[in-house]
Amino acid sequence: MLGLSQGSYGNPMTDVSANGHGVPERRIVNIIFHGVGEPSRPLEPDADDLWLTPTAFATILDGVRDRDDVQITFDDGNASDIEVALPALVARDLTAEFFILAGKLDESGYLSRDDVRVLAESGMRIGSHGMFHRPWRGLSEAALREELVDARTEIEQVVGVAIRDAACPFGAYDRRVLHRLRESGYEHVFTTDPGPATSGAWLQPRNTIRRGHDPADVGRVLDGFASGSPEIIRWVKLAVKRWR
Repeated sequence: MLGLSQGSYGNPMTDVSANGHGVPERRIVNIIFHGVGEPSRPLEPDADDLWLTPTAFATILDGVRDRDDVQITFDDGNASDIEVALPALVARDLTAEFFILAGKLDESGYLSRDDVRVLAESGMRIGSHGMFHRPWRGLSEAALREELVDARTEIEQVVGVAIRDAACPFGAYDRRVLHRLRESGYEHVFTTDPGPATSGAWLQPRNTIRRGHDPADVGRVLDGFASGSPEIIRWVKLAVKRWR
């Protein structure tokens, strides 16, 4: 988690509940970055909107550096995680969780195994984004095991510690995928469903930060408002995804 009392993007959220162990749970906001700066690999269609300029990235970090209700995450394991994001985070005494694609390690434009070790040694958390950046819905049992189990094992061999969190590529999941994630022992599963989250919850919504977001858009995200749909519509959509 980040540390914030009151930053330039608004007030921290308050405790909302307690879990079965009596530990207070709080309303938090998870945000996702993908790439910063100039991509050093060919991007998937429409993925360029997920890459921020270093200036825009730094501005957002400055806005949350004093907050404790915002959690920063990165998806895809791009080389910019180590080249741009890590120095910016360290300079502000921030931490983040990096969700790595095991099958892309050491490929051009992606993190190397040594890079992932540096992230971990710098105090960053490491999670699994699967093996090959493919949607987990509709995969065969063998392919889904490769994404959920084999990828985690490969990342664990790199960092030397247990990988406890997973992030669904493209935000794609259904009841079967969630069941397999639980069976595989993941402690937290991160999605791309917008809106606030509850600290400690197994399923964690996240908000994608895009290049086209202006400061007002970012402010709404950080204050816990899902861009677009009203709250009731958002929860209906989530229920459909979890039970289909």
